[in-house]
Amino acid sequence: MNTEAAWNITAADSELFRRELDPFLPHSVFDAHAHFYRIEDFGANPPALVSEGPGTAGLAEFRDWSCRLTPRREYSALAFGFPAAGSDVEAANRFAAAEARADRHSRAAMLVTPELDAEAVRATVRREKFAGLKCYHVYAGTQPTFEAEVGSYLTEDHVRVAHEERLTITLHLVRARALADPANQQAIRRYAERYPNARFVLAHAGRGFNPYHTIEGIQALKGLRNVWFDTSAVCEGGAYEAIIETMGVGRLLYGSDYPVSLMRARPVALGDSFLWISRENTDFTAAYADVAPSLTGLESLRVLKRACHHMRLSDTDVERIFWRNAAELFGL
Repeated sequence: MNTEAAWNITAADSELFRRELDPFLPHSVFDAHAHFYRIEDFGANPPALVSEGPGTAGLAEFRDWSCRLTPRREYSALAFGFPAAGSDVEAANRFAAAEARADRHSRAAMLVTPELDAEAVRATVRREKFAGLKCYHVYAGTQPTFEAEVGSYLTEDHVRVAHEERLTITLHLVRARALADPANQQAIRRYAERYPNARFVLAHAGRGFNPYHTIEGIQALKGLRNVWFDTSAVCEGGAYEAIIETMGVGRLLYGSDYPVSLMRARPVALGDSFLWISRENTDFTAAYADVAPSLTGLESLRVLKRACHHMRLSDTDVERIFWRNAAELFGL
């Protein structure tokens, strides 16, 4: 096995966790951004990360890998499928819902595509006991989907169902400047104000892979009472601090982006954008040290720890981020 591949936790990873993160991470963790999947639901072209991992990644596998990465913790999750063009969305939803029901503290969100009838979404939510919806830009009808406006992959009819059923909506923003994009700001504010019982969870700290986008854009959402953020896979400082300062510590949820958390890569801010760096696209040869990329999940936890210390959060505040905020949001 390549010891520096994804889905492999090395002695160096374990030492980094022990040295820097073990005293920081609470015992009970709710992961608000976890992808559960079965490889057969992707058809002929599963994502590369999925192909490298186990054939099935449900609750047991999620907990096993999470505890390998961060030992002696107890995990529950908001689980949803791994969105990919061409995958069997219905099968992915059934699997995630069944896995989440096996743990009284876990919940599932339903992958939704724009063409789904709103009443069909409602019926599925009630039948499978979904706590939320998960939309994603790859299902947008516009090209390129990375420039899709929110309404092209999260329809107003679906937001209305979320409002009426009191669901969360995990929303991964796209467009080049993410939360700093005026069209994204206007869409979030319009939906949030018109449908106050829908609870929006902006993934990746408002897609703060370049933290300056979140820092610049967060003020546009100030005062909205139904907007939260998850921490998933953000590996640059600044975005978490801006969220805590502007929205309050009660609006930040820990998320790992499992199994992205098990990649040896990290997003790095470059100018007005960002780049995911890994051994596939970067030469880590350096004369001054043996440079080896760590796992995304550990890198993100390090940044979150620094943000909590920088904002002078108490232990109770840290526990809110890792459990209590989710407990209140999902009625655990």
